[in-house]
Amino acid sequence: MPFRSYIELFKMRIGVMIALSAMMGYCAIAHHFDPVAMALLTVAMMLGSAAASVFNNWYDRDIDRLMERTSKRPLAMGALARPGLVLVIAALLLAAGVGLAWSVFNAMVALHLFLGAFFYAIVYTVWLKRRTWLNIVIGGAAGSFAVLAGAAAVDPHRLLLPILLAVVLFLWTPSHFWALAILIKDDYARAKLPMLPVLVGDAVTARVIFANSLLMIVVAALPWWLGEMGAIYGVLSIALGAALLWCNWNLIRQPNREWARRNFFASMQYLAALFVVVLLDTGWR
Repeated sequence: MPFRSYIELFKMRIGVMIALSAMMGYCAIAHHFDPVAMALLTVAMMLGSAAASVFNNWYDRDIDRLMERTSKRPLAMGALARPGLVLVIAALLLAAGVGLAWSVFNAMVALHLFLGAFFYAIVYTVWLKRRTWLNIVIGGAAGSFAVLAGAAAVDPHRLLLPILLAVVLFLWTPSHFWALAILIKDDYARAKLPMLPVLVGDAVTARVIFANSLLMIVVAALPWWLGEMGAIYGVLSIALGAALLWCNWNLIRQPNREWARRNFFASMQYLAALFVVVLLDTGWR
């Protein structure tokens, strides 16, 4: 299998999101920015994410063949004669990530990194994905551990703010992926995966997305209300949330692929913008 195919197994876009989440946790409580520490944290988190993604590609290769979106993945296409060999790669990547986190930072960073990979690879991929519509809800905790890891890299004893931001990411994940699920509902149905739009339809899913996003926005405002973040964060986080809710509301009014696509990208923009808001608020303070 060519080198490019191995890179595909790493799901680099997920790795970037995990690294961004860790940076949000780091920047939220850091008194100053250490570029070397931030770079090493990014590498460690991406190693852990890549390990979980490789395992996910291996375990899901049977259902990946059934879905148009994933049918060209290397293991789904049978590009490796002995697919079990990639498990060695996954183990080495995870060991490298955990080892780097522990040696450079502390045991709590390493623990959160391991738990994030474990939740994605085992809790989500093995235990939940094929069994329940709650798969992406509970499995969303995988990204939340990245926020906790980033904060622990600065101060493992600071808990309230990192936990609140981790809950924001936990609630963000279902709304984001349910919008995607509306777009590729036929794929999930073909693979017999119990994603929410397959089970209850697009209209009901749109209402659940709105309710979930509303709860997320309330939680996102708590760091301001509890004095953990400043007014810049409070005002802008609510404004970002309002823009996302407007997009969610339009999906309720028109539960079609076009608005599902807009919601999918709007949720990504919300998360990226929230990170910028954390930076702005921290710099102001």
